[in-house]
Amino acid sequence: MRRGAARPAVAGQRLWGWLFVSPATLVLGVFLVLPILMAAWVSLLDWDGQSNPFTDGEATFVGLDNYRELLAEDGLDRMLFMTSLRNNLYYVLIEVPLVTGLALGLALVVHQRRLRARSMLRTTFFFPSVTSSVAVATVFLFLFQGGGAVNGVLSWFGVHGPNWFADSRGVVWVALDGLGLVDARRPTGVLAEHGFLGLSWFEWLSGPSVAMCTLIVLATWTTSGTFMLIFLAALQDVPRELEEAAALDGVGRRRMLWHVILPALRPVLFLVLTLALIGSWQVFDMVYVMGQGAPGNTTLTPAFRSYQAAFGDADYGQGAAIAFVLFAVILAFTAGQRWLLRERGPRKGRAR
Repeated sequence: MRRGAARPAVAGQRLWGWLFVSPATLVLGVFLVLPILMAAWVSLLDWDGQSNPFTDGEATFVGLDNYRELLAEDGLDRMLFMTSLRNNLYYVLIEVPLVTGLALGLALVVHQRRLRARSMLRTTFFFPSVTSSVAVATVFLFLFQGGGAVNGVLSWFGVHGPNWFADSRGVVWVALDGLGLVDARRPTGVLAEHGFLGLSWFEWLSGPSVAMCTLIVLATWTTSGTFMLIFLAALQDVPRELEEAAALDGVGRRRMLWHVILPALRPVLFLVLTLALIGSWQVFDMVYVMGQGAPGNTTLTPAFRSYQAAFGDADYGQGAAIAFVLFAVILAFTAGQRWLLRERGPRKGRAR
């Protein structure tokens, strides 16, 4: 009798559970899952956005042609998309470690118990994160112009700064050209003749442009405060007994950071790296405000290219396809990052 009576009770609990979560499930389904499915269908169409893609016959079904144009066929579409991937790849490789290291360093500084004005420092470091990104990007645009404040300060020291948003060369080749090792304005040879996925090796290996480096500095400054608070909350949960025991054993600050604090912060470190990685691949607003891909498409990103293809070129199918390729890239990088940061157990020795 008890087992039979328990089954209706469990069934009633499940029913009430579904009733409680049904509003959130309905909202997510209507505003998240359904738009994703609609965008997936649009990525298989040749649609200009002027008709109904689900009922009107003006939208032509082209299958995987939009993806093929981006990944396999030589042409302007693939060149622009691969250029945006190259730019964003440099952005990710530089910005993610930079912002993570800076945020962790700021958190360690603010976490010191003997430090005075800790609240003021926390507010100062976090303030850029709550400032409008469009407003900050506009200010940076004026600062890094040819006659902006940055070049004005450099001129005091006898350094004539570049026109930050006019040089389309990568910083690697700018440096090599400045040292007189190569002529970066006229690449020749194997690097210019051969390449990968529609771009020459010169374009892949030239590094980010000066303008892209400016975007990286801007993004690091505006996002490090948020990640600092996340690290700070995690540092406050680290048991003080571990630090005190390590200090009694004569462990220095570097060894304590590497062997005590960082292992305790592993889950939070993975969270911060994942958020930084996703945000770096989705950068859009700074690119839109500070040049829309200029100079020479060296600040073009996949997110902005998707917007450009859909709303600028009226090719909504290709814009949706770019969005889904970007989604696959983010999933691949997140999976690789999770594999690299996984917890590795002790190696099992051979039985003797």
